[in-house]
Amino acid sequence: MKNTFCKLTILCLFLLAGTFSSFARIELPKVFTDNLVLQQQTQAPVWGKATPGKEVTITPSWDKHTYTVRADQAGNWKVNVQTPAASNNPYSITISDGKAITLNNILIGEVWIASGQSNMEMPLAGWGKVKNYEQEIAAANYPQIRLLQVDKATSTQPLDDLKGTDAGWQVCSPATIAGFSSVAYFFGRHLWQNLDVPVGLINTSWGGTIAEAWTSGESLELMPDFKEEVKAIQALPEKEAQAAYEQKFKKWNETVLNADLGSKNHWEQNSFDDKNWQAMSLPGEWEGKGLADFDGIVWFRKTVEIPAAWAGKELQLNLGLIDDNDITYFNGVKIGETTGYSLARNYTIPAKQVKAGKAIITVRVTDTGGGGGFHGEPQQMVLALAAQPQGRIDLADAWKYQTGVDMKQLEPAPVAVNGNPNRPTVLYNAMIHPLVPYAVQGAIWYQGESNADRAEQYRTLFPLMIQDWRKSFGPDLAFYFVQLANYMDEKPQPAESEWAELREAQLQTLALDNTGMAVTIDIGEAKDIHPKNKQDVGLRLALAARANTYKANIAFSGPVYQSHRILGNTIRVKFNHADQGLKTKGNAPLTGFAIAGPDHQYYWADAVIDGEEVVVSSPKVTFPVAVRYAWADNPVCNLYNGAGLPASPFRTQSSR
Repeated sequence: MKNTFCKLTILCLFLLAGTFSSFARIELPKVFTDNLVLQQQTQAPVWGKATPGKEVTITPSWDKHTYTVRADQAGNWKVNVQTPAASNNPYSITISDGKAITLNNILIGEVWIASGQSNMEMPLAGWGKVKNYEQEIAAANYPQIRLLQVDKATSTQPLDDLKGTDAGWQVCSPATIAGFSSVAYFFGRHLWQNLDVPVGLINTSWGGTIAEAWTSGESLELMPDFKEEVKAIQALPEKEAQAAYEQKFKKWNETVLNADLGSKNHWEQNSFDDKNWQAMSLPGEWEGKGLADFDGIVWFRKTVEIPAAWAGKELQLNLGLIDDNDITYFNGVKIGETTGYSLARNYTIPAKQVKAGKAIITVRVTDTGGGGGFHGEPQQMVLALAAQPQGRIDLADAWKYQTGVDMKQLEPAPVAVNGNPNRPTVLYNAMIHPLVPYAVQGAIWYQGESNADRAEQYRTLFPLMIQDWRKSFGPDLAFYFVQLANYMDEKPQPAESEWAELREAQLQTLALDNTGMAVTIDIGEAKDIHPKNKQDVGLRLALAARANTYKANIAFSGPVYQSHRILGNTIRVKFNHADQGLKTKGNAPLTGFAIAGPDHQYYWADAVIDGEEVVVSSPKVTFPVAVRYAWADNPVCNLYNGAGLPASPFRTQSSR
């Protein structure tokens, strides 16, 4: 009995010692791993956790100076480490509380955060497949460029560390670059090629997200539009908030089902007659295929001929990517559903459902905002034998479609809680705050599509977000952003445009010090909200950084509206950044200008270049008062400077 007691006592002490040992071990946030890049010539914060009251030493190999700090009562510690000038030589940092941890293969250089929505998230391969992606990946052997991919996460409260992100910093190579942000990579590559210093890129982005999600609650409370919502998010625990959401969503979904003509009339059934439906070529988001600015439910149907040899055999149905959610049927039987625009739709059709002859594939697509429909590659849309994928029927072709319900006719959907990135503060809390106060030179940003219907609000929100980040990372944080690219159908006549208004809000943000804008009005795609040319996007951001942050004497911006004068029946528009003169590509006639008189009715204008000015007129406007340039979702415009950089869209007067 005594021996048993002693053994139990020893075992308990052993377990307690093990528990204490694991607790006592130095813990570093996920931003500190092997292969990291530290910002050069600065006091770079290094922080973590240790046993409360324990002394911690930090010794970098570049100068072997030892920094000493004592963990506070919560176990937190932080020191500022002086970093040297940039170097391609690898260093290490040893951190010890008696038991040492060493971070190896560290470089000193320039660190940049990349953030925003899907056009920043868009990887080289995967769902992105940028221009020449296979060649770009094969050539991405840049050991002096380092990559940190922040995992997607949300939180209603600021987090101290990133969720997931266990892979840590990676050396840029063909093996690591394929899933990384293409804009961030091309930006970083251009910096490395011109600065010849290591570059660290932290990609923290999430497709389809709103700017207020990337802004702290403390800052958002300054805007009346968000003050009450921020308080509600912070006050209600997530578990209770999720329960309330689920109850509201159940009622809302019942309303949608009752309103959805397809659900009520069983459009998934083979017996349904779709002869009056229109045709749409897939893949391609529906905004560019006849359903501009449509959010809601659209039903798609396609009839295929099943070969006799396939009867009674399992099939694989691949539909590529769908934005946002789908329910898919084969001959009236549901075979799968998926939620999320970035997930491939790969469904199995059981052998017992496969019969020779005509078969109908029906897809019910729900989109609640932004682009909607099919946005994968044509070769991804295929019906094939599961056992013999080479036996296949290509589905990238004309499908019949009909709208089931327009969300504008319904009450807005209740906002989800768990995992929903489109709530104020939740991405800042989970994907930005854990990086603070890591030393960075600046940030690049590509976002705005999800705020395009609230452009006036964005004029305040976007500068507020930038200042918010500067409060976190330091007042000197450089911030360079991408103006929205051209997208959707061209309009034959001048018209209003939410996307043009959002671009204007972005242009106005240049009033903030230490900012820059990459204009992309010439490299978008009418049918794809995710244009494939990300090389030029990264280049134009890097030009802004090189000129403004690194003081290179280069052209970094296309022409930007400066002022205008009304002379008789003409308006003369003057531009900043008319480097090497104003011009058009191939000296073609100047396009994209519209002019209006006192009635604010705009007409396409005759426009000619005269030095650093453009002279605008129209025989239809005797007394001109205002000019617009490239004022459309997808404008036809061609004004550049001699450096080959496009002019930003603008208007001289906001009244209509």
